[in-house]
Amino acid sequence: MRSIWKNPIHFIAFGFGSGAIPFAPGTWGTIAALPIYFLIQDFSLSLYLTLLLLATGFGIWICDVTEKDLGVPDHSGIVWDEIVGYLCTMILAPKGWGWILLGFILFRIFDILKPWPISWVERHVKGGLGIMVDDILAAVPAWIILQMLAWIILF
Repeated sequence: MRSIWKNPIHFIAFGFGSGAIPFAPGTWGTIAALPIYFLIQDFSLSLYLTLLLLATGFGIWICDVTEKDLGVPDHSGIVWDEIVGYLCTMILAPKGWGWILLGFILFRIFDILKPWPISWVERHVKGGLGIMVDDILAAVPAWIILQMLAWIILF
């Protein structure tokens, strides 16, 4: 695992090292998304989505490379997918710590529970694409609930 600290691809795939924390690496990876979200939350929707698309494509590649290098399918320390999943959850989220925390909780719930079809995708889609897609799918219901709550509370 020393490659995490020596190989920049592994370091990024491990969420800048957050995935190396031995307990709850997915949660720590999601926490690692918070500074990124703070940097991009005020971007225009088109720029935010463009960066998200680039982060997804880049993530498929770095997760695939890291998985192959480590020889472990979907290693729990690979958390770039959590970073992208959280950023997907936060598309058009209202401003404020409450919304940031709610998005975090919702994303973690769906990422941990993996209801169908997320669980099916996790079992059947392999490599970097599989690592990324199940977390992006976990972000979909989290995003929907976050947006519904925002609409109910703010409008």
